[in-house]
Amino acid sequence: MGEKKEVFTHADTLRGTYGPERDWWDVTKYDLHVKFNLGDSTVSGFNVIQFKALKKGETMQIDLQEPMVLDSYQFSFDKPAVMKTGEAWNSKDVKREGNAFHIHVNPVFSNPNSKRKVYLTLYFHGKPQIAKTPPWDGGVMWKKDKNNNPWVSVACQGLGASVWYPCKDHQADEPDSAELHITCPDSLLGVGNGRFRGKADNKDGTATYNWAVVNPINNYCIIPYIGKYVHFGEVYKGEKGNLDMDYWVMDYNLEKAKEHFKDATRMMKAFEYWFGPYPFYEDGYKLVEAPHLGMEHQSATAYGNNYQNGYRGNDVSGSKWGLKWDFIIVHESGHEWFANNITSKDIADMWIHEGFTSYSETLFTEYYYGKEAGNEYNRGIRRKVVGKAPIISAYGVNKESESTDKYYKASNMLHTIRQAMDNDSLFRHILRGLNQTFYHQTVTTKQVEGYMSWRSGMNLSKVFDQYLRTIDIPVFEYKIDGSKFSYRYTNCVKGFNLPLKVHFKKDIWLKPADQWKVLELAPEADITFAVDPNFYIKTKRITE
Repeated sequence: MGEKKEVFTHADTLRGTYGPERDWWDVTKYDLHVKFNLGDSTVSGFNVIQFKALKKGETMQIDLQEPMVLDSYQFSFDKPAVMKTGEAWNSKDVKREGNAFHIHVNPVFSNPNSKRKVYLTLYFHGKPQIAKTPPWDGGVMWKKDKNNNPWVSVACQGLGASVWYPCKDHQADEPDSAELHITCPDSLLGVGNGRFRGKADNKDGTATYNWAVVNPINNYCIIPYIGKYVHFGEVYKGEKGNLDMDYWVMDYNLEKAKEHFKDATRMMKAFEYWFGPYPFYEDGYKLVEAPHLGMEHQSATAYGNNYQNGYRGNDVSGSKWGLKWDFIIVHESGHEWFANNITSKDIADMWIHEGFTSYSETLFTEYYYGKEAGNEYNRGIRRKVVGKAPIISAYGVNKESESTDKYYKASNMLHTIRQAMDNDSLFRHILRGLNQTFYHQTVTTKQVEGYMSWRSGMNLSKVFDQYLRTIDIPVFEYKIDGSKFSYRYTNCVKGFNLPLKVHFKKDIWLKPADQWKVLELAPEADITFAVDPNFYIKTKRITE
């Protein structure tokens, strides 16, 4: 029987395709005002979308997932429109199709030659989906801390920010900046992305906390945290100068956090070395204690690893090195470079986020504990590879691979490419170059492949094809007949051309292909033969 073909719906296409209702306009800013109503688990508010027309457009797609309700909308020039909540929109000008609203646009607002600022104000309310197993099965979390105080946040990667507010819910278009205004009971504190812009006392038992980022940010990274927070911070002397590093934690965890969060500056030192400057100096860096395990919310990283090393106290690699540091601080912060600075246009390419960030764990380990420690950690995570589906999934349908191979297999692919390059300095320059070349941009796999091939001087296309687009791990087959050593690759794509370091009585390099090649050696060479274990391949001796 053949592999079962996955079936996608029209709703999947609406959500995942950057089509004619999306490609004509570019979001320049979100200004999101949201009230969290703890009594009935509802939210209400409005989002002001500032945008510019890239070409003429007749219809605009706005995403807001059921059962959330779009109350009203209004286009305006020069400043946001002021409306009353509940003001109805004309049904002939908008059509709801599940989680998508198709809004007719007056041509004056879709004129690419206009010099005026254009705004779309969207009022909304509803009871958003509650997260079942955050952050993976996401939504809004209405939780309690250990002292029974309310603790509220959101995790919506993959599911999409439109689960709780109206937006253009596609990774290909990030607003150039964003503001988040969090209204909650005045007995609690609201934390958001970027810099704190002040608090307003609403004189009704609520307060509004105002936050802003001045850099591009993905929809799913704009996240509120509401709870009994306390703050401490420090200034890190980084590659671009002084970086504010702030920490928001539950009041009863303050002393514990002051000791444990020392991993944050260790992380920053290692990752600025490998990847280049932290990409959001203007917005600062934050760790925010969250009612779930963790997520890479830009400049407000969610932390929920219970102040312990490893991943919930365990070493995912089984190598012992993963217990030397806090997995969530390292991994989720690594996403500031790969996911937040460099973002995949389509979530089918999520390996760009997860593969590089998983590899950041290896690089962190190497930076502090030595190269062999990093090698051992990377080899250890191979045990987590599933191998049941390609890392890259279907494009245009908001579908990321469900397999964890986009983490562990992709990390080993990058480690393998590094071995094949045999030049750690160049490899580091490539990592830094990616973050510089694609600074604050959205990208495709092909762009990343092309850049790495160009900078390395190696055609890596077949290597990427092998590890990203098939489930197969290449097999290096060899046989020894006297002084004749024959070798080839099998279980691989046609043209697979990974250079390979092997050891006889010394290290030598081979260039295997999918056809047999022959090397003349001394007869006893097989006694000491081994393949460098840092290459993610399988080895098989043919004894026919």
